[in-house]
Amino acid sequence: MPRSLAAAGENGDEPCFDPVAYGNGPGDSVTDTTEAAAVTHHSITIGGREIAYTATAGHLVTVDESTSQPNAKMFYVAFTEDGQSEESRPVTFFYNGGPGSSSVFVLLGSFAPKRIKTSMPNFTPPAPYQIEDNPDSLLDKSDLVFINPVGTGYSAAVAPHTNKEFWGVDQDARSIKQFIKRFLTKNQRWNSPKYLFGESYGTARSCVLAYLLHEDGIDLNGITLQSSILDYGQAGNPVGALPTAAADAWYHKRLGVTPTPTNLIDFLDEVASFARTDYLASLRKFPQTDDATVEKLSQYTGIDKTTLLAWGLDVAGYDSRGNSLFLTTLLKSKGLALGAYDGRVTAIDTGIAGQIDPNSGGNDPTMTAVSGVYTTMWNTYLNEQLKYTSNSSFTDLNDQTFKNWDFHHTDPTGAQKGIDDKGNLILYTAGDLAAVMALNIDLKVLSANGLYDFVTPFYQTVIDLQRMPLVEHKVRENLSAKFYPSGHMVYLDGGSRTALKADLATMYDATTADKPALARIRSLQERHRV
Repeated sequence: MPRSLAAAGENGDEPCFDPVAYGNGPGDSVTDTTEAAAVTHHSITIGGREIAYTATAGHLVTVDESTSQPNAKMFYVAFTEDGQSEESRPVTFFYNGGPGSSSVFVLLGSFAPKRIKTSMPNFTPPAPYQIEDNPDSLLDKSDLVFINPVGTGYSAAVAPHTNKEFWGVDQDARSIKQFIKRFLTKNQRWNSPKYLFGESYGTARSCVLAYLLHEDGIDLNGITLQSSILDYGQAGNPVGALPTAAADAWYHKRLGVTPTPTNLIDFLDEVASFARTDYLASLRKFPQTDDATVEKLSQYTGIDKTTLLAWGLDVAGYDSRGNSLFLTTLLKSKGLALGAYDGRVTAIDTGIAGQIDPNSGGNDPTMTAVSGVYTTMWNTYLNEQLKYTSNSSFTDLNDQTFKNWDFHHTDPTGAQKGIDDKGNLILYTAGDLAAVMALNIDLKVLSANGLYDFVTPFYQTVIDLQRMPLVEHKVRENLSAKFYPSGHMVYLDGGSRTALKADLATMYDATTADKPALARIRSLQERHRV
C-alpha cells in the first residue's frame, strides 16, 4: 500500500513513495485502491499578484457507474490556490490526446505554474535543461487539474477490470467523467465554475465528455479546444491542409508569390478562399487540369507544377512508407524535412535519418526537438519538486492504447458516428459539441489553432466548426476561434502562449462575471442532481 516517505515537514509538505506496479498493457490492472498523494506548497507571482498554491500529485479511484465498485486508479496533478471559496474559484481539467498520451505535455508546456524552457522552433540541446516559473500560468484565473487516462502516466484499471476496457471513445469519456465527479466530491468543488482544456484527440474527448457530463448533471462554463480533430472523415483533406502548407512555404521563404506577403493572416485568408473554390474544383476534375490553377497552387506551396501533378494536386498526400509528400519535399534540396506538428521545425532527412520509420511517434522533427527536455524535466519536477516517486515507469505515450482503441461512438441522437458499416474510421464529435452547446446556452467554447500545424490543420477546423449542426445564431456566438503563429502544441511558442493566455483570461473573465449565466448553469446542474 502506498505511504508517505516522511511526516509532513515544517511547511506541511507530504512526500509520497508509491510501490504499486502500474502496467500499461491492454490486459494489465492493479488491486490497490489507495488514494495516496504527495502534497507540496509553493508560491508564484503572476501579473504582479503573488499566489500561494498547493500541488497534489497522486491517485483518485473511480467507480463503475452501475455497481459503484472501483474500476480504475487514475493519476493526476492538481494545482489549487490557497484560501479560496468553492463558489468563486474555477477549476479546469486538462488532458492531451493520442489516444494514449499522458498529460505531461500540456502540464509542462502550457499553463501550469512551472514550464520547461525550450528552443522552439529550434532543437533544444541536451541536458542540463531548465524549468522556470510560468508567467503565463492560468493559475491566476483557475485551479488546474491534469488528468492521465487509463494506461498512461501511472493510471491503470482496478482488477477484475483491465486497461483495454477503457480504451475507446465512449469508454474513455465515461472514465474521465467519473474522475471529474470523484475530484469534485473529494475536494468539495461541485459548485465551482468548471472548464475543460483538451489538445488534439483531447478535443474529440472534450466534445463527448461535455455531453456526458451534462447528461450526468455537470454543466460546464467553458471549453478550450486546442488543435482540434472533430471529424476524422476529413483527416487528410487537401482543402483543409492547403493554408497550412502555404504558411510553411511562407515561413521558409519558398513562396512563388511576388511580392512576398507581409501579413500572414491576410495571406492565409486568400489561400483559404482559393482552397475552397478553384483548388477544390481542380481536385474534383483531376486528371483534367487548369494550368492557371496549378500555377497558383505552385506559387502558394513552393512546389513545382510537375511534382504537384505527380501528386494528383494532393498537398496532403503521403508516400507508401507514410511520409508526408509536402513536408519531405519543400526543403528537399537542403536535405531537410519539416515537422508535421510544427512546420517551422526542420530535421535532417538524408542518409539513415531519412530511412527511419515515419510512424515511430517521436521521429517527427517537432517531437525530436523537445522530447529530451520533456522527459528529463518531468522526472526532475515530479520527483524533486512535487515529491512524488514510484518504482513504476511513467508512461508518457502508450502505443498499445492507440493500437487497441475502439473508435465506435454513439452520438447524442443514438447514431453510430465512429465506425461505418464497412469498418472505416469516421469519428465525428462536432455533433456532441453542438448538442451540449444547444442544451447549455451559456457554455463558452474557444478553438485555439496553430498556423503551422499539419496534423490538425487550422482551416480544416474552421470548416468542421462551420458545418457543425448548430443553427441557433445566438448560441453560435458563444464559439470563438483564434489562430497563432505556432504549431500543434501552441504553447511551445512563447509569443503564442502569451497570446493564448490572454484569450483564455478573456473567456474566464466573461464566464465568471456573467452572474445570470452562472446562475443558469448552476440551476441546470441542481435539476439534474435532484
